[in-house]
Amino acid sequence: MKDEKHTRFLLTNDDGIYAKGLSALYKELSKEADCLIVAPEIEQSAVGHAITISRPLMVRRATKNDNFLGYAVCGTPADCVKIGITELSEKPVNMVISGINRGGNAGINLLYSGTVSAATEGTILGVPALAVSLDTHKEADFTFAAKFARKVTKLILNNAGKFKGSAINVNIPNIPCEKIKGVVVVRQAQSNIVETFEKRIDPRENIYYWFAKESQSARKQKDTDVGALTAGYITITPIHFDLTRYDLLDTLRNVVKKNIF
Repeated sequence: MKDEKHTRFLLTNDDGIYAKGLSALYKELSKEADCLIVAPEIEQSAVGHAITISRPLMVRRATKNDNFLGYAVCGTPADCVKIGITELSEKPVNMVISGINRGGNAGINLLYSGTVSAATEGTILGVPALAVSLDTHKEADFTFAAKFARKVTKLILNNAGKFKGSAINVNIPNIPCEKIKGVVVVRQAQSNIVETFEKRIDPRENIYYWFAKESQSARKQKDTDVGALTAGYITITPIHFDLTRYDLLDTLRNVVKKNIF
């Protein structure tokens, strides 16, 4: 890894600039590099790769205990990475790290995740990127996850040429570190999500729905991020913003040629 005085990390998340996971990440990664926080002013979970184009992108200097914390952005995680790299960082950003998210980001959830989208935005802008999530929605201790993230940043920067154009997505089970079964590199699960909603009625007799729960059939597939995470492994998955189905290009060309031209 480069000398920490010359290495700049841009830290962001989708849980908001005051989230505990981001704080733990900053505390640990500051031992390795000069870290700049550019994060959403409020929680932006599940906004995917949305960006702000119809209103000004408001930015303010955020403080904690009267000390400068970072830049709070009234926008999405992808907004934070864009403006952080192009405007707010006074020197080149060597890596974007997004997290530590409260809640796993595996399987189809990657498409919805603001955490993962922030990392993906980094790769779109040509910067190595890492997304880190802890698999719980409850209050948690992010210390171990932050230490593991630090190890992965070293791995990525030391092999930047090999991972060019891809972000690394890491999920950590929320169990005591001595019970974690290991670290595995696995593919993203592609199974369908089964979602349920609770139908309710407000005091004025209006019907509304509350998202209740979801399940993924891939939990038993140990070669996927969902399955391995469920089984107690830390999962590492390389991801990319190119959504092209290359295996279908020739088939589609033939179908189009026969039916349209």
